[in-house]
Amino acid sequence: MKKQLIVGALVVSLAGFSGTLATQAFGLGSVLKIGGVGVVVSKFGEQLNDFLNKLLMKDGVGTDYATKVVPVLSVGSGGYVGAAQVVGPSEQVEQVKAVGQIEAGFNGNLFRAKALIPIDAESITNMHRIQGVGVSAIIDVRF
Repeated sequence: MKKQLIVGALVVSLAGFSGTLATQAFGLGSVLKIGGVGVVVSKFGEQLNDFLNKLLMKDGVGTDYATKVVPVLSVGSGGYVGAAQVVGPSEQVEQVKAVGQIEAGFNGNLFRAKALIPIDAESITNMHRIQGVGVSAIIDVRF
């Protein structure tokens, strides 16, 4: 019962917060939408991380490694495009500031690929891959 109450409160909080951002984003354009993802991840990252860990444990596919929720940056545009949970040894996970996303088409765009790379920066300039860390979940933020 307590778990359902916590999850319900999180959903209501996220819905209310994203509703406010959606109204602002509509008036200010896509720049605020992109920046809004960073705000949401900053505010709710720990709660999202706990939610994902409990979800994965419930289904028997949890991990003993460290996890963290960070924003996803589009390497092409430099903007925030979502959020991701990263997983790995604690020391390496602590270094991750964002996940870089690189997209490309192959074979006349018959295939579309998205590479997700845990990085040590919140911008696409001067970023470095954090070795030993992977992406365990993608989080969509709806505006």
